[in-house]
Amino acid sequence: MTTTMNFPQARLQMVDQQVRTWEVLDPRVLDAMNAVARERFAPAEFQAIAYADAPIPLPGGQSMLAPKIDGRILQALGLTLGDTVLEVGTGSGYLAACLATLGARVTSLELRPELVALARANLHRTGTTGVEVVEADATCYTPDRRYDAVVLTASLPSYDPHYETWLKPGGRLFVVVGESEPMTAELHTLTRDGAKTRRELFETWMAPLDHARIPSHFSF
Repeated sequence: MTTTMNFPQARLQMVDQQVRTWEVLDPRVLDAMNAVARERFAPAEFQAIAYADAPIPLPGGQSMLAPKIDGRILQALGLTLGDTVLEVGTGSGYLAACLATLGARVTSLELRPELVALARANLHRTGTTGVEVVEADATCYTPDRRYDAVVLTASLPSYDPHYETWLKPGGRLFVVVGESEPMTAELHTLTRDGAKTRRELFETWMAPLDHARIPSHFSF
């Protein structure tokens, strides 16, 4: 007998049992994650485990983040309607869809052509608007404007202030920093008077950003 998975029920359980219990309590974020059909962003062979508390494999050796990580990112950014967001690492397009569901206008950079095509197809198929996927290497990308929020979905070996130059005054940068587990998720804020703040959010692990600058461990 074939059993059809109840995706809406699985989505609700993901939000209540994984995301909410990992200190994601912003009702707008929880509603957005309950509204976006995560299984439609997972490869067909992994749709049955799209709501598992684990990364989902993607082409090119990449993966979707675990849902609770997506939730913590969305909550940390504190988005308001009409905010502009630059995402580094589109992957399947799932996080971009959640950002857009929160009312953001999203530019998402993806290095791998196969993931650019996948994300664009997923976003189109789900009727997601407000997201532009750009094939680009973020390490040498120069944006034509500044953003209210920047989010990196891959880690840096050490903090790189290059990415905070993409922020508007009042803008927020989410980044994971470290060379091995555990890494530290950080929120960097550029205040409206030009000051900078840094807040450690949680410990995690993310795959490293391709072509990220490697810090020197030697001084001369």
